Amino acid sequence: MSSPLYDIAIHAYAGAVRLAAVRSAKADAMLRGQADCIRNLRKIRAEKAPGGFDYWFHAASLGEFEQARPLIEAIKAGHPATTVLLSFFSPSGYNVRHNWPGADAVVYLPFDTPRRVKAFLDAAAPRKAIFVKYEFWANYLHELNRREIPVYIISAIFRPKQRFFRPWGAFWRNVLHCFTHIFVQDDNSKQLLDNIGVGEKTTVAGDTRFDRVAQLRNEARQLPEIEAFTTAARFTIVFGSSWPADEQHYIPWLHSHPDVKAIIAPHEFDNARLDALRRALCSDNTILLSELRQNPEKAGTVRYLIIDCFGLLGSIYRYGQAALVGGGFGTGIHNINEAAVYGIPVLFGPNNHKFREAAGLQSCGGGFCYHDRDTLAAILDRFVSDPAALTAAGEAAARYIKANTGATAAILRQLDTV
Repeated sequence: MSSPLYDIAIHAYAGAVRLAAVRSAKADAMLRGQADCIRNLRKIRAEKAPGGFDYWFHAASLGEFEQARPLIEAIKAGHPATTVLLSFFSPSGYNVRHNWPGADAVVYLPFDTPRRVKAFLDAAAPRKAIFVKYEFWANYLHELNRREIPVYIISAIFRPKQRFFRPWGAFWRNVLHCFTHIFVQDDNSKQLLDNIGVGEKTTVAGDTRFDRVAQLRNEARQLPEIEAFTTAARFTIVFGSSWPADEQHYIPWLHSHPDVKAIIAPHEFDNARLDALRRALCSDNTILLSELRQNPEKAGTVRYLIIDCFGLLGSIYRYGQAALVGGGFGTGIHNINEAAVYGIPVLFGPNNHKFREAAGLQSCGGGFCYHDRDTLAAILDRFVSDPAALTAAGEAAARYIKANTGATAAILRQLDTV
């Protein structure tokens, strides 16, 4: 059953997005995408899935999509005729993957208001719904439950301070009961759900991102320009999903280590962002990947390579001796497994408590948290000066990834029985 307070909050959020859209291209893109969703969905369904989509997968953004992807591909591999609808909430996910061939339709998810929920489900008519990690949209879940459409969540992770486990969290505990089955990442999450009476429909399956990064390593692209850039380098660090808050810590270290090369992939960028990063590094010693492709002879003459396109980071990590993954001084770290799978140590900032893999990599000696310039310098100085320590940390990271693969197969087995 819906909650008036929840509905008010969703309407307020939608209103805030509309106000933000006046100045924010991302918010405007989200609103335009939602406005076109139902019409586009009806058209695609008429062409590809007249009886309704077999599976509806919802991922908030690009990171969650990478968790859904191995399962979607496994389902398609086993049953090629299966139809899949993929929805995103964030433009950063939709913009990159709206033409992904693994799905029969890719759309924005409308706001979680009762009217929009019913219109979306009428248009999609899914037979099964699968949400990823943190997606707990109450009206969607209640309506799926009311229509007796099985709904699952994969790679979920729970912590004691979440709203489900608070004395005032009865509404959210009721939302969890809407799931047909819950696939969690770890035993701690299972125990928390056991304590509130949801454990009987919960399975510890692990995190499908481990399967995805293992797949990415096997499919990694050869990148001749980057190979040429790193060939003669004594030591190369890849800074993946970099934010300005990360750069204020590592750029001073780079300036003091002229024998180290750096590949920097900003999490988001436009011309102003690229220009600012270039100035901070040193314009004369920096090149964009797009420029290097036009002038390959410059590969050995510059120290800093900025990646000004999307989709390559998963292959780029293979060219580094270590990686620093951004986001740890903002809302949270990005995909550290994507780097660790190549058997290199991974550094990240302090906002990592929501990520099980951060604790796991630190525990095994393959991941390293830094809090400021001094702690970062101590870690990097050790790796640059001590090859044995570098190798040991990289091997630990690789073992950790290998030990945690298999979630996709576990979920597939359960989907056939629950």
